[in-house]
Amino acid sequence: MTGQSRVTMHKGAAALIGVALVLTGAGGSYLFMHRSADPAGQMGAAPSGATTATPPSGPEPPPATVAQSNAPLPDVVVPLSAEAVERAGIIVGPVAGGRSAGEIRLPGIVEPNAYRQVAVTPLVAGRVTRVSAELGASVRRGQTLARIYSPELAEAQTKYVSARAMLDAHDRELQRTGKLVEIGAASRQEMERIHAEHASQTAAVESARTRLELLGVSASAVDALGSGSKVTATTSVPAPIDGVVTAREANVGLNVDRATALFTIVDLSTVWIIADVYEKDFSRVRVGHEATVVTAAYPGLSLRGHISYIDPQVDETRTAKVRVVVPNPRGELRLAMYAEVVVAGAPGAPVPVIPRSAVQNVGDRTVVYLANPGQPGQFTEREVRLGEASGAQVEVTSGVQTGDVVVTEGSFFVRAERERLGLRPTAGVSGRSGSDTAHIQTAKIIVNEQGFEPAKVALRAGTPARLTFVRTTDKTCGTEVVFPSLDITRALPLNEAVRIEFTPAKAGEIAFACGMNMLRGAVVVQ
Repeated sequence: MTGQSRVTMHKGAAALIGVALVLTGAGGSYLFMHRSADPAGQMGAAPSGATTATPPSGPEPPPATVAQSNAPLPDVVVPLSAEAVERAGIIVGPVAGGRSAGEIRLPGIVEPNAYRQVAVTPLVAGRVTRVSAELGASVRRGQTLARIYSPELAEAQTKYVSARAMLDAHDRELQRTGKLVEIGAASRQEMERIHAEHASQTAAVESARTRLELLGVSASAVDALGSGSKVTATTSVPAPIDGVVTAREANVGLNVDRATALFTIVDLSTVWIIADVYEKDFSRVRVGHEATVVTAAYPGLSLRGHISYIDPQVDETRTAKVRVVVPNPRGELRLAMYAEVVVAGAPGAPVPVIPRSAVQNVGDRTVVYLANPGQPGQFTEREVRLGEASGAQVEVTSGVQTGDVVVTEGSFFVRAERERLGLRPTAGVSGRSGSDTAHIQTAKIIVNEQGFEPAKVALRAGTPARLTFVRTTDKTCGTEVVFPSLDITRALPLNEAVRIEFTPAKAGEIAFACGMNMLRGAVVVQ
């Protein structure tokens, strides 16, 4: 039995060894076949390679899409019938050659010449009894602006009259003592005492006289007091310079002291234009450079001045203040008016210039509509890049050339027709892929000194919309935007993008405005 047991165990071990050999051979075959299918010969690389072969579905766009977002938008032809062109009031015009690139235009504000601005204060404390200068009136130097009743003045005059009378008495006593000394009836010691008292009283009279002059009493009026003139408690406030009354705080019955500002008078024969120059233009602006000042209020008026000061500090908008002194003999320039300072630089090549009304925003791009004279009713939407703006004109750095014909009035309606026809998908405009942008309408609105640009934005009803507002200047009341019908009010910080998202429900107009309701715009829903 013992022998049989050993034989049985040997057969079982042999069976186990056979199974192990079979499994080992199968595993080796699998590995050999797998390495042959993988040219890189790297174990475990197959799952990762399969994931890379499939375009990622995450939020990051593929490289081809990123490149496409920076490429210019392809041209799109928008057809309009002759009736639609006439109904929309579309006007076309050629692209003009602009100003020299060396010319710098700086936005500015008219301010008073601080060296010729005076705050008028009284020389005495008291109560205002009469005011003869009105706000905005032109006054001449020495003209009476107001009258003040002052007990202080009356007291100073009384002290002067008293000191003058005492001095006259000492004069007479000095004469008498001198005669007595000559005949030996008075001593030299008595004479010296009288001389000392006379000198003291003379100093008292001079002190009282100086006090009256400091209170604004003229020398002739002081001399008249010594000859028996009556004491008066009323004094006048004269104008110190020729100019215009720009502030008036004086009213009858007002109690004032010597620090109370009653009027502000400004000589407007010359004014300052305080303009902002960007950091990139510092090398082109120098103190002493000639400058020309133009305003929207007087289109034909051009005043020449010079730069007298450049602020050494740069503010958070990366600009520095520039002061331009300009003659203003006829008073056309009024304080706080907007003005534009033109500083001539080195001559440069002309650039194409188009009206602001010709430019439309499509997502984060700017486009214009070119008209083909040979094909009436055919308008080509083309992306352009804009340069500096000046008044109602804006430079174009790429996209059009001088002589091209563009839509100058009614470009908004051409854009609306293009959107109605669906000629340019929203996703293609932004250059981004994915459902997060393919179904969102976008538009960018700049808030500057002229208002909202563009002032009208076209959207489709029933599609989510995102409006981005960017305020680019402090010289505007558009520090916030209000959509009354949507009950939306948003502050607009300087140079910060503010997004407003909503879904237009039905066709019509959604009005928006600044917080003061002076700048207005509208969303046209189709």
